[in-house]
Amino acid sequence: MMPTLEQLNAFVTAADCGSFSAAARQLSRAQSHVSTQVAHLEITLGFALFDRSGRMPQLTDNGRRVLIEARQLLAQSAHLMGVAQRLDEGVEAHIRLALDEFYPERLIGGVLSDFAERFPSVELELHFPLLDDVSQMIEQNEADLGVLCRTAVLDSAIEARPVGRVPLRLVCAKEHPLAQQPITYQRLVHYRQLIVATRGRRISRQSMRIAADAWWVESHYAMLELVKHGVGWALMSDHVIASSPTRPWLTTPDAPGIEHSVELEIGWHRQRGLGPAAQWLAERFTREPLPQRWEPLLRDIPEAH
Repeated sequence: MMPTLEQLNAFVTAADCGSFSAAARQLSRAQSHVSTQVAHLEITLGFALFDRSGRMPQLTDNGRRVLIEARQLLAQSAHLMGVAQRLDEGVEAHIRLALDEFYPERLIGGVLSDFAERFPSVELELHFPLLDDVSQMIEQNEADLGVLCRTAVLDSAIEARPVGRVPLRLVCAKEHPLAQQPITYQRLVHYRQLIVATRGRRISRQSMRIAADAWWVESHYAMLELVKHGVGWALMSDHVIASSPTRPWLTTPDAPGIEHSVELEIGWHRQRGLGPAAQWLAERFTREPLPQRWEPLLRDIPEAH
């Protein structure tokens, strides 16, 4: 015979309250009912949970050990009922979220911690593709929701809402010829450019190309490592430069007319739509302001040795 949740609840409440009478008041039940439930639990387990020889019942050694397990079982039961309730309300059991690397990772924690508190029963699957790879994941039903870069050529099946703009600035090694002012479009053409690569449509990524010689890199952070070694220059978002360990070896010279911003949007498939949790996420991303400049880039960075 297995212990019942009612027995476990009576036991935990009695242990917390210090007496059967106090537990009965908290549970709005008769004291005899609480005592009977605890007694039945002791019979099922085969040992005493309380020492009743004194004026107030005291937990036995076995009782203290069982109390830990009982709390966990009751918590799991409450979680199960919460999951069942949300599923009955139409809340998704699982969401696949794709975030373009241009979206500042420093903002992800705040958004998703709020989501976890609001929808504790929803499993979240996070992907970090690039540019139009996000839209392709949505089109191919590999993602339910995605923050994507507007440089992508959106399929008509994707519904999108603006999230904000992320500034891109020119970055190169401190020893690179472009580290010397002034920066002009004509000068950039003669030096290798490192451009973010995608696995999707190759046409859209060409829109960021300036130089005749270009390398394509599928990671912003790997790209900055190449920039550090003078392989080429790049247009990169502040938040990636600021958080990269290569920052002391880099410089971000002013490049009027060259630097620009990319527009980010939150998108989903029109036909599949969004459930309550995904809809909440979409609205949350649209409300989260995107910083125009990251503080670490406003200060001098010490030279690397």
